[in-house]
Amino acid sequence: MSDSEPSHSEAYTEHELDLPTGTIKYLSGGSGPPIVVFHHSWGNPGWLDYHDALAATHQVIMPDLPGWGGSARPVWARDPRDIAILMRHFLDRVVPDGATIVGLGFGGFVAAELATIGSDRLHHLVLVGAAGLKPDEGEIADQMMVSHRQYIEESFRDKDAYEAYLGAEEPPPEVSQLWDFSREMTARVTWKPYMFNRRLAPLLGNVETSTLIVWGEADHIVPRICADQYAEALPNATIESVADAGHVVELEQPTAFASLIRNFVSQ
Repeated sequence: MSDSEPSHSEAYTEHELDLPTGTIKYLSGGSGPPIVVFHHSWGNPGWLDYHDALAATHQVIMPDLPGWGGSARPVWARDPRDIAILMRHFLDRVVPDGATIVGLGFGGFVAAELATIGSDRLHHLVLVGAAGLKPDEGEIADQMMVSHRQYIEESFRDKDAYEAYLGAEEPPPEVSQLWDFSREMTARVTWKPYMFNRRLAPLLGNVETSTLIVWGEADHIVPRICADQYAEALPNATIESVADAGHVVELEQPTAFASLIRNFVSQ
């Protein structure tokens, strides 16, 4: 790294938004048209390579969803739509002129719910391995039935990809604690039915926002047929498949992932 290139710690700043429903913490870096990223169910891993790539041309905002990480827990919340309502208030205050929303896995579920509530704050919508719809074939992998490590490992295309990212040893305590805390909140809002909402699909037809659906070709968590179901339900959606990637496309193929988003937003 040259002296002119910022480290991850220098590339972003930390912020808090105080709402009557509780504080939402978020990271922000870069400048330009805003992109807001909703993280996976296992929490916000911090500022990563793909954030740096996007921040070269955009302001990137990475909130801890309400109940995850450093954000206050809404103990009353029982549905991803509740989280979407809170994130609508977040967008109203942080990006009042609107933004591109990128939802990863469970974050894609929240982003899709948000779009049905009101898409006037959404310039573009990107759903990456998004949960939220009941698969016509197969099932969404249930993280409550396996260990934290096994679920995260299965989120990668294979064990080697997992170990290249997190190592062969058990994750450090702070990572395990994040996963444990996140799983508890995930159970609060996604249980029975697990990770889908039968009321979501009928509402997607009203969402006219231009949407990019990104799916790893080796996604073992959310069946690939869900990409087709989202594309069928959303009026202005296209699908991009990413080779050599599982459920965590943004971690396994960060450069290709960032390029997909930049190209989509620039059209």
